Amino acid sequence: MIYNYVNRKLLSIVLIINFSFFVIEIITGIISNSMGLVADSLDMLADAFVYGLSLLVVGKALIHKQRVAKLSGYLQLTLVVMGFIEILRRFIGTGEVPNYKMMIIISLLALFANVVSLYILQKSKSNEVHIKASMICTSNDVIANAGVITAGVLVLLLHSNIPDLVVGTIVFTMVLRGSIRILQLENK
Repeated sequence: MIYNYVNRKLLSIVLIINFSFFVIEIITGIISNSMGLVADSLDMLADAFVYGLSLLVVGKALIHKQRVAKLSGYLQLTLVVMGFIEILRRFIGTGEVPNYKMMIIISLLALFANVVSLYILQKSKSNEVHIKASMICTSNDVIANAGVITAGVLVLLLHSNIPDLVVGTIVFTMVLRGSIRILQLENK
């Protein structure tokens, strides 16, 4: 009973953090014309879905937890397809150079939020599939944030949108790999 309460509390906290940063990053990604921030925001949204769905199955049977993990994987796959379409559109079209300052500042804040989320999730010490799925998502986010920061620096140095599009592609590729890992969790 206490174990379920702790997991609910931890998942609620990381859900709030991730959904908040989805809103922050999608708005600033659109304003700054950064595909890296948009990609990371959609990843945060997918993570918020994972955490929300995981909250629904705390204390429930394993089959429910496996279904939630699988649904989380498919939600991430959907966002990846949408993201790749937008990146392709921007590669083909003429895109503005993104605002590197906003990219770097927002990604530093998101990096901090993801490190805190990962720490919180690790405190649960759970080996359950829905918690493992949550930790995979958050680990990917830490890497994605570092990528967007790097893209911001390269945008500054090269005065080009290409680094941002490349990092957006890498972020969506990471989300794709994470979703595949999540879909394979139930087989372990």
